[in-house]
Amino acid sequence: MKISSRKKLKPILFVLIALCFMANTAFSQEDQRWQINTDGSISWQINSTIPHDDHIEMSGKRISCVLRYGVAADGSFHATRSLVWPMLRTIPNNTHASLTRQFAQDAFDLVTVNYKPIPAEKTVSLTLNGTLLVKSKTDKLELTRQFFPSTALSVYNEIYTIKNSSDKNCIVEIPKSNAVYATDPAKGTEGSYSIHADLINNGSFNLKPNETVSFSVIYSGVKANETVPAVNAEEEKNKRLELISEIWSKLILETPDQVLNTEFAFAKIRAAESIFETKGGPMHGPGGESYYAAIWANDQAEYIGPFFPYLGYEYGNEASLNAYLQFAKFMNKDYKPIPSSIVAEGTDIWAGAGDRGDGAMIAYGAARYALSRGNVDEAKQLWPLIEWCLEYCRRKINADGVVASDSDELEGRLPAGKANLNTSSLYYDALNSAVYLGKVLEKNETQLKAYKAEAEKLRTAIEKYFGAKVEGFETYKYYKENDVLRAWICTPLTMGIYDRKDGTIDALFSSRLWTKDGLASVAGDKIFWDRSTLYALRGVLAAGETDKALDFLHYYSNRRLLGDHVPYPVEAYPEGDQRHLSAESGLYCRIFTEGLFGIRPTGLHSFDFTPRLPKSWSTMKLKRIHAFERDFDITVERAGKNLKLKITDGKKLTINKVIKDGNTINIKL
Repeated sequence: MKISSRKKLKPILFVLIALCFMANTAFSQEDQRWQINTDGSISWQINSTIPHDDHIEMSGKRISCVLRYGVAADGSFHATRSLVWPMLRTIPNNTHASLTRQFAQDAFDLVTVNYKPIPAEKTVSLTLNGTLLVKSKTDKLELTRQFFPSTALSVYNEIYTIKNSSDKNCIVEIPKSNAVYATDPAKGTEGSYSIHADLINNGSFNLKPNETVSFSVIYSGVKANETVPAVNAEEEKNKRLELISEIWSKLILETPDQVLNTEFAFAKIRAAESIFETKGGPMHGPGGESYYAAIWANDQAEYIGPFFPYLGYEYGNEASLNAYLQFAKFMNKDYKPIPSSIVAEGTDIWAGAGDRGDGAMIAYGAARYALSRGNVDEAKQLWPLIEWCLEYCRRKINADGVVASDSDELEGRLPAGKANLNTSSLYYDALNSAVYLGKVLEKNETQLKAYKAEAEKLRTAIEKYFGAKVEGFETYKYYKENDVLRAWICTPLTMGIYDRKDGTIDALFSSRLWTKDGLASVAGDKIFWDRSTLYALRGVLAAGETDKALDFLHYYSNRRLLGDHVPYPVEAYPEGDQRHLSAESGLYCRIFTEGLFGIRPTGLHSFDFTPRLPKSWSTMKLKRIHAFERDFDITVERAGKNLKLKITDGKKLTINKVIKDGNTINIKL
């Protein structure tokens, strides 16, 4: 397979697009609220750019917290923590039935210093590194707060530290505080739950100059028959930081662009942390105070499942396999649709939007996961599900040769017609992946030839049915009656369909679709969903428009990492107020694994490799890749007009080759 080299835009068109970009997405260095630190964390040094408020989600196996925090005009810090216990189920036990409570108490308000409340403090800095660390000061004190969830317990932690920065002793009084909230037994599936807010290390402390004292506040949620966990907040902090260190030590992106490297590192956190230890096994959940202990055909099967093998985070792989096997329980001989979502720890379903193209989503994700995972036993487990979903999609082919569905992943929020571009594109890629996987598993050759022929027919039908001139661009209409540009015209690019790449890329980066927050879902509208922007950036890179994509990728990453709402990709706006849903961070990482590095699995231990090294870069690396049951590094270097590729397995150099820029080679590990 060889992908054609990038065609250059006509100079005048390039200038117009560049001017449009500058006008619509100007984001200067001075506009950056946060900065990157040498240890990989980011910090906001408080200056005149206040007041400002933001929110971030942080999760562990048994709890999640949406922390809404900010600095007021007078420099004071405030926070409200919205705590979610996914396994404390409420009634009705539906998608959103996780016990949730908000608390706004700041523990420093309970403390006295020299028998008076702590005087007005001024916030100095905020740092994000998997926790939120806040530093502030008064005339005579230095104060810190640190916020984070436990990795494995149903506990959320806050550590408070007071340092005497004066030249005289001071008396610090920390009160005893043990609040208990008993929930209404009629509203819990297992009766009343108890929420405990315990202050640890109370007492009176005589601090000499430069001495410190720390105390913690522990929020825990338990069932009636459970004991409250005994928690040491410092130990929980260390476990949280060890988890972050583990995630940051795998699948490491190294490029000349520190913004991309750092946003990639943060996205790995959000992608990996949001997995909950449910009675139905580990379940990756989107989050956002709404979506826990449940899985979706798009978020979990399509978006994040194919990513986890590259990260090498075993709990992520367990959650992905579990998700696919949960969906597999709903295969049936009548080919009725698999539900869009399995909720309530795997005990119930949601199918409120009808068939969203879920069969195509699951087949696409499961096949790519199986290939990238490289485990033959898991591949054998998943083959019946892939096979069933492909047959389901085949039976939904309409008279025009494309796949019919009731809606798409936006579930009717925006028009999708009776057949949409996404569903058919996902089915196309799933067929191709099934051919690769079927060969490895030695499946019937006639069946695999049928899949290949079906993919070829479908590609022709996609061009004929969806290919169109929309708003002056030679691209796609999202559904038959569609006459306005849509963000999801990017999908074919991520599936290796480049027939309309030039017109599609021009449309994506035009002023009609590109906004200060990435792609508008519909041209001219304020609605945006990051998932389509993330697909688009991956697809434009895969299509070979590397340097054009790089400008927009850097801009987007800069805004999400260092702007006013940090540090992760978001779900949507206005809906959800840009929640940090987890699977979007997986999609961000796939921009690099599949787009920039052009990895397309072709077997359990092989992949097509089409690196896209930007002209301004001399090298790029993706280190400690764990896919295909290997641990390997990829280095791409410029060698004149060509590219030099090095793949090392441990210290052993396994591939050392020079290829033409834009060419594809197949790598066998």
